[in-house]
Amino acid sequence: MRTGTAHLPLHGGKAPSWLFRRMVSLSREILRVMVEEFGPGEVLSRVSDPFWFQALGCVLGFDWHSSGLTTTTTGALKEAVKGREADLGLFVAGGKGAASRKTPGEIVAHGERHSIAVPGDRLVYASKLCAKVDSTAVQDGYQLYHHAFFFTQSGDWAVVQQGMNDVTKYARRYHWLSTGVEDFVNEPHAAICSERRGQLVLNLVASESDPARRASTLLAAEPPDKLARELRKAQELDLPSRHHIVTADIRPESLERTLAKAYEHPPENFESLLATPGVGPKTIRALALIADLVYGAKASVRDPAAYSFAHGGKDGIPYPVDRPTYDRSIDILRTAVDKAKLDDRDKLSALKRLARHAGTGA
Repeated sequence: MRTGTAHLPLHGGKAPSWLFRRMVSLSREILRVMVEEFGPGEVLSRVSDPFWFQALGCVLGFDWHSSGLTTTTTGALKEAVKGREADLGLFVAGGKGAASRKTPGEIVAHGERHSIAVPGDRLVYASKLCAKVDSTAVQDGYQLYHHAFFFTQSGDWAVVQQGMNDVTKYARRYHWLSTGVEDFVNEPHAAICSERRGQLVLNLVASESDPARRASTLLAAEPPDKLARELRKAQELDLPSRHHIVTADIRPESLERTLAKAYEHPPENFESLLATPGVGPKTIRALALIADLVYGAKASVRDPAAYSFAHGGKDGIPYPVDRPTYDRSIDILRTAVDKAKLDDRDKLSALKRLARHAGTGA
């Protein structure tokens, strides 16, 4: 396993239009090569790999150490696929801020226009639950503001989403891949990239949190007023400073309405509890706290983030973007794919040999 950390500080501004246009063009040719050679499923696999995704952003000329690499690279990929979904068998929904909230509608729209093997509501569910896990079941101090959902006609999918810590001004990126998700609430991530490992992280998707998940689900079926009383008792306790579940912003009276929804329709398991409308970080944290105090079912504090990478780009590090070379790369890839479709595979073979030599340091 590769371990380490990724520094992704908040940078102001945005990619200049001349660069973004080229990022879109180069992304399109890279995707065409990958789909031609390996199929759209390989795109999902690569996107879910934090090293490959970061390297792609660097190849496209963006800052290696900026949080903007995630949003801009994803935006370029989405724009590159736009209008070519049928040819590529690949779809991209969502994005940054307001665009992320349009993800369900975009998924459904693609499903209506194309023959997707999996019903759109199942893909929408996967999209929403990935976001719910990383905003609610993993409480690491990063507020999600970017969510991109990649999927194929066969119904396989990948997610790249990112959160920002308002205090440190650093970002954390979360990667998902459907073929690797056996359980949405038990070690589901392909990878989580961050600048540091947190010490006080509520991680309810860790395998060791299974007792806490079970206890929380049982508690959700209890009368809301009873849970509110338990919360008030917890707030009166003199908990040690090392206790990882903070009670300061939990208001029992305001949680009763949300808990009532769960009580009226008792969840079958923690996943269905998490998917209950209105159940957010404070509700899950409150249930985890009661599960700990009443049942002794402790939730994990293990931070799931553990990845690192480094390259250069837009801001002149290690050198400014070479526009003529960039344009030449786009042309080479475009020509390679066009000729490959005519069974002239010499250039693609050359690209493969180059990749092999680069990988061995030859």
